[in-house]
Amino acid sequence: MTKKNTTSSKKEKKEEIKEEKSCKKEDLQKKVETLEEQLNILNDKYLRINAEFDNYRKRTLKEKMELTKTAGEYILIKILPVIDNFERAIAAMETAKDSSAIREGINLIYTNFKEFLKQNGVEEIQVIAQDFDTDTSEAITKIPAPSEDMKGKVIDCTEKGYKLNEKVIRYAKVVVGE
Repeated sequence: MTKKNTTSSKKEKKEEIKEEKSCKKEDLQKKVETLEEQLNILNDKYLRINAEFDNYRKRTLKEKMELTKTAGEYILIKILPVIDNFERAIAAMETAKDSSAIREGINLIYTNFKEFLKQNGVEEIQVIAQDFDTDTSEAITKIPAPSEDMKGKVIDCTEKGYKLNEKVIRYAKVVVGE
């Protein structure tokens, strides 16, 4: 081969390489543009989902606050008949001469109110003669046990404890034997 052929073939090869490089650059630019478009689309989706979640969170918080308000309203409406019964009993005490009838009326109101609490999931915690349990009771004092089997057990209850759907809402205040 001659020098001209070699030079021309070198030139051709260089041109081919330049063309390949320019094609690769164009392909890379297209890929970059495509990836940028995809990034923009995904970023837009992310922003929209984030905004939707924020709206959902605000809406559920508002609904929860409204539910709490209406739950309190429900309880108060249900307690109004008990108040009416107390007012009737007070009015009857003014004119009544028979204390047993008054006692019976107050016991009826008390029973009515306890039934109302039971219907709403409130139950009394039974502690008398039971082993002292810190999960349901609060010891206010200790006294000597009247018998050996009453040691560590509740002897007296000064304030009843209550549970609401198995959750303690007020601990019983008790006297424990030692």
